[in-house]
Amino acid sequence: MRSLAIGATGMIAQQLNVETISNNIANSTTTGYKKQRAEFQDLLYQNFRRIGSTSSDAGTVVPTGVQVGAGVRVAAVARVLEQGNLNITDNKLDVAINGSGYFQVTLPSGDTAYTRAGNFKLSPEGVIVTADGYPIQPNITVPTNAVDISINSSGEVLIKLDGQTATQNVGQIQLATFANAAGLEATGDNLFLESGASGQAVTGNPGAPGFGRVTQGALETSNVNVVQEITTLITAQRAYEMNSKVIKTTDEMMQQASQMK
Repeated sequence: MRSLAIGATGMIAQQLNVETISNNIANSTTTGYKKQRAEFQDLLYQNFRRIGSTSSDAGTVVPTGVQVGAGVRVAAVARVLEQGNLNITDNKLDVAINGSGYFQVTLPSGDTAYTRAGNFKLSPEGVIVTADGYPIQPNITVPTNAVDISINSSGEVLIKLDGQTATQNVGQIQLATFANAAGLEATGDNLFLESGASGQAVTGNPGAPGFGRVTQGALETSNVNVVQEITTLITAQRAYEMNSKVIKTTDEMMQQASQMK
């Protein structure tokens, strides 16, 4: 019976759905995390009576036909890019993006990665780096004798030296945007890589047309709604149970058929 295979595809699809939801819940407190959503498609159909075929010599047309589907498959696990809330930390090196864009990060390999997590630190040389020690682009160095750091909404990094009242500009934070940011390749550690689906990065200063602004002393929280995820999890669990019931019912029908004399 086809229903065995159909039920199995449903269970496999809902298993991946549950895994996606569980990853969202696990990252509900991850800085800058964007939730994911499993998307499904129905499989091919077998035509027992083709729609639109003629049913008589008079040329009458079959209005609906007989099509039986083969189940479901996961078409994509899409990333939802809604803005997360801003959590005020008052840490001068915490920077949140309010709007479109990603911070640019230089990896040890020399490649450029992208992130929404702005929990920056200073390296021993005074370079602004990520939590893993990767420098941001463009490279910005804060002098060791700086007593204050200020980052305005346009991404300018201003410092004040000991004994001076005027500020100095030591660098400019730039953001990168993509034609299809959902197509970026996630690599873990809050980092993404450019891919053929994302398109090439377009860089610019925060606040420029098409780019969000930055907020010092704040971090963007995950955009995961835990209550919504739990509700979706329950729905996925029930769908998994119903597909397993299909397999159980089919097995009982086959058992009854095999016992007929």
